[in-house]
Amino acid sequence: MKNPLIFIISLMIISCTSQNKIFTPQELAIINSENLILNLYTYDNEQENELLREKSNSFNKDEIKDLTLEKLKSKMLATVKNPEHPGVGIAAPQVGILRKLIAVQRFDKEDNPFEFYINPVIVAHSDSTVVSTEGCLSVPDKKGDVIRYASVKIEYLDNDKQIKQETINGFTAIIFQHEIDHLDGTLYIDKIVETIE
Repeated sequence: MKNPLIFIISLMIISCTSQNKIFTPQELAIINSENLILNLYTYDNEQENELLREKSNSFNKDEIKDLTLEKLKSKMLATVKNPEHPGVGIAAPQVGILRKLIAVQRFDKEDNPFEFYINPVIVAHSDSTVVSTEGCLSVPDKKGDVIRYASVKIEYLDNDKQIKQETINGFTAIIFQHEIDHLDGTLYIDKIVETIE
């Protein structure tokens, strides 16, 4: 190459223009905001409800080590653990990000940790069902009964880009179903069998 400086500058330009293609400019504005606790999108706001009803996009394996994704995770965790509005799970669409990412509180594990799941899908479920009384951070001040599977097998990408499968039972299985619904643009109120005020 005749001019190595031009080559290096070209690489820098390509690198800069390819960065953050994971998220839209609007999503980056949310993630990079100064707020640690993000605004929760709710069904009673027409514009926010429109986004909540959209299907989320998957991550590819090359995107899951992105630092912006790690920042989103930390802000989602702070949001779901907000003492003013605590939850047991959160999905990225609930904070305005249409990507397949959820955090679930694992009541089936010691110390009930919150864990993140990338591209989670339910690949199998039990025949048996349970009636679950649910609420949602995106549907404030309401509860309702929903029929859920008693057990689910989920598949997801871990932080090492490996596809994992796990079978989950009980209340934690209900949380997974609720949060994965969010990724498909579904709210629990769409499946409600009885409303509880």
